[in-house]
Amino acid sequence: MKIRYNAPVTLSFALCASLVLLLNQTVFPGLTQSFFLVHARMNPGSVVDYLRLFTHVIGHSNWGHLMGNFSFILLLGPILEEKYGSTSLFIMMAITAVVTGLLNVLFLPTALLGASGIVFMMILLISFTNIRQGEIPLTFILIVVLFLTQEIANSLRQDTVSQFAHIAGGVIGSLFGFLQSHRRRGR
Repeated sequence: MKIRYNAPVTLSFALCASLVLLLNQTVFPGLTQSFFLVHARMNPGSVVDYLRLFTHVIGHSNWGHLMGNFSFILLLGPILEEKYGSTSLFIMMAITAVVTGLLNVLFLPTALLGASGIVFMMILLISFTNIRQGEIPLTFILIVVLFLTQEIANSLRQDTVSQFAHIAGGVIGSLFGFLQSHRRRGR
């Protein structure tokens, strides 16, 4: 038996995020703040600020934060990557990163860091893996009720967690799920 790099986008994402956190905590303190944190306000002339709209999903504040996100990503990502393909999953992740970053800049006075928007995108998207024409999966409805309702309730608390990114990621994952199911039916 040999070990196979079975989900290149998911595994590369996890390795990259782990490396960034390791570097931030050892040789390059401030790395996360400099390149992987979406600030509440963007400088329109700053290329780095635009880059952060993509890279904030790679940066994490600590190992607990990273493990919380990547336990889901490593569980769901390979299934989604096999179903939709590496390129499609990468595009969905990039769109989710940019949209959650932009929404945060436009509507919230706080910074954004981490891959939780990607996590919730994957959670909702995975509920579409066995969708059939003319049906809405009960798993999708239950996930919406359980996770998004919890996030809406959590958003009423004062903490450092961006429930807004969770909700936005879930909505984006739902849209991807519906779009992918319609695309498959069109073939």
